[in-house]
Amino acid sequence: MSANSFDNADFQAALVHELKNHLGLLGMTLDRIPRCGDPDHDEPLDAARLLCEDVTDRLRQALWLYKSDKGVRSPNVDAYSPHDLIAELAARTRALARDRFSVETRLSEVLPAVVFLDRELVEMAMMNAIQNSLAYAHRRIALEADAQDGWLVLTVRDDSDGYPDHVLDSMAAGRAYRAHGTGLGLQFARLIAQLHENRGRAGTLELANESGAVFRLRLP
Repeated sequence: MSANSFDNADFQAALVHELKNHLGLLGMTLDRIPRCGDPDHDEPLDAARLLCEDVTDRLRQALWLYKSDKGVRSPNVDAYSPHDLIAELAARTRALARDRFSVETRLSEVLPAVVFLDRELVEMAMMNAIQNSLAYAHRRIALEADAQDGWLVLTVRDDSDGYPDHVLDSMAAGRAYRAHGTGLGLQFARLIAQLHENRGRAGTLELANESGAVFRLRLP
């Protein structure tokens, strides 16, 4: 790589980082605008808030991909509480939903107090699913955490019309497909899952339609 291309890549990353910060400030400004009960006011406002959050998350993903291309693409694994993770994701979801949805949390009794994962990457993967649910759910969104046979299972479930068949087929077969919007987020989430490895096992992403869309991240 030439010095100029290296400098250009760093400059582009700095611009992306600045855009992400500006969008974060814009999102905070939109959050301070109250809903007034008028659909002509509330619906465009909610759409703008969700779009702002979605673009901010996409920029975070772009920055992570840039950093990973500068070195070894490996997760920064540490010990975290899955209970705290779900609680914080639920708080973010409720803030974005602004009473438009019921947001539930379901924690298994066998869930350990501490798990090992890359908190930033897992949050990005889960927020991809949450953004999808906020866009397509009818009334309910549920965030779940369970432990199954040595796997941490994190689930986002909603009462939407579910995933299209071609998305389910592609993800089940492990195939890449021409994606945009939701599809890009799902492919990124699958990459995050696969980067988590332990004792010869790699994480997986599972999608299903069970009275709505089900996004299930399984980490070893």
